[in-house]
Amino acid sequence: MKKNYNYTRCKLFLPEYGRHIHEMVASLLGIEDRRERTRQAKAVIAVMGNLNPLLRDTADFTHKLWDHLFIMSDFQLDVDSPYPRPTRQELTVTPRRMHYSQRRIPFKHYGKYVDEMIRSLAGKSNPEVNRTVDNLARFMRAKSYEYNQEHPSNEVIIKDIKRMSGGNISIDETAINNLRSDYKQHFPAHSQKGPQRAGGRSVQKGRNNSRTRQGNHAQNHQGQHQGHVKNGRSYNSAK
Repeated sequence: MKKNYNYTRCKLFLPEYGRHIHEMVASLLGIEDRRERTRQAKAVIAVMGNLNPLLRDTADFTHKLWDHLFIMSDFQLDVDSPYPRPTRQELTVTPRRMHYSQRRIPFKHYGKYVDEMIRSLAGKSNPEVNRTVDNLARFMRAKSYEYNQEHPSNEVIIKDIKRMSGGNISIDETAINNLRSDYKQHFPAHSQKGPQRAGGRSVQKGRNNSRTRQGNHAQNHQGQHQGHVKNGRSYNSAK
């Protein structure tokens, strides 16, 4: 028995239609009469439309079916189509090449826009520029913490700003040094160990609790051996 594996069969140009539709299209190429071949092609189009009955009556969908018919025949089918016959070049258009910027970013953890904003402020000196530099220093400190998981010193921020601006920007180092208090690391408070009461206070371990446990143990021990007296004799209730 000869086995027929998929890798030995013909290629499926549109796998969503299945192998049976591709075999029907391939059988159209063997019909010599053009009129009969066109009639059989319309029957194949009807079968293809039954796969999506909700879209079968739309004009664009019918046009798409005829295009798919030519694609599955590898553009070798010659029939009278109600729509222009597509070509391989029309359906395999090469996408337009995207032009990417090859500009080098000196400090990638700050981002491209920080470098552009600092370059635009070079050579300017006014109160608005100083406030902008302060805001940029805050942002640079936050981005550096996200990248390195540690807050940089103000000297590093000032040095990076001067390098990105080429030394052409005036920096108020005193104002930037005051930013240190805004970026303190906040550590969560350590939770108290031990059982908690309903009011939030922890249960204290000490002399009082030990005495309470000893009293409860004595009561339980006395209750187990406590009996009742009847007719001058004592009977133990615990069995």
